[in-house]
Amino acid sequence: MESHAPPGYDCPFCRLVRGVETDHNRFDDIVWRDELTTAFISPRWWPKNHGHVLVIPNEHVESLYAIDDELLGAVYSTVKRIAIALKTAYRCEGTSTRQHNEPAGYQDVWHLHAHVFPRYPGDRLYERHEEKRWASPEERAPYAAKLRAVL
Repeated sequence: MESHAPPGYDCPFCRLVRGVETDHNRFDDIVWRDELTTAFISPRWWPKNHGHVLVIPNEHVESLYAIDDELLGAVYSTVKRIAIALKTAYRCEGTSTRQHNEPAGYQDVWHLHAHVFPRYPGDRLYERHEEKRWASPEERAPYAAKLRAVL
């Protein structure tokens, strides 16, 4: 399978798993971690879906095409756990998940990750791609605390 990561790519998600914080990924963002997966508050926010979560395999795997079935099952088991926790912690009325592959599929970090969004009536999540922004660690902290309390 073709890799889209540039030469010498230093994966930000692998750094977090290894215990290295970055400008956008902090230890305090992590809400779930087990032997195979990590889930953390995303640093990119959509206008009405604050505090969405990214679920990653702890092992570096670039895309859906490259992950083995057992590890994929572990990722989506964690996705389910997070979706259920979002309902309780955020009192959202639904959840959505999505996962992107390759540049044409809007993948922008070359490590497989699944988004788990809290959903609310009229939130227009899929119509607001251009309006996403970087959230500060201080903005993310209360969302992580709510999820950790439920998980």
